[in-house]
Amino acid sequence: MQWAILGLITGIIIGLLTSFTIPIEYIKYTAVIIIGILDSLFGAIRAEIEKREYDQSILLSGLFLNITLAFGFTFLGERLGLDLFLAVSVVFIFRIFTNLGKIRRAVLLKMLHRKLK
Repeated sequence: MQWAILGLITGIIIGLLTSFTIPIEYIKYTAVIIIGILDSLFGAIRAEIEKREYDQSILLSGLFLNITLAFGFTFLGERLGLDLFLAVSVVFIFRIFTNLGKIRRAVLLKMLHRKLK
């Protein structure tokens, strides 16, 4: 998981330092793919913090599935004239906030447990 976080930080730094622009017709796809990646990353962080069984192959398969479904729904919505990328975004963001809430709770419980010792 450390590699995933390091890759995310490196990608953000490279993105901020370059002047690459994404063509307007790919903005929706880029947005849902980034949100899907963040969903997988926060799911992996949650699994590691909660000491659940964590496996890198589970992270990669979840990442691939998230990206594929996000891309597929966005593509289908574009063909049908619907903004399905909004539905995909809402679902992923809901999952991200759920994972963040559970991460926060697990970290706070660990901190409180340490103070009691």
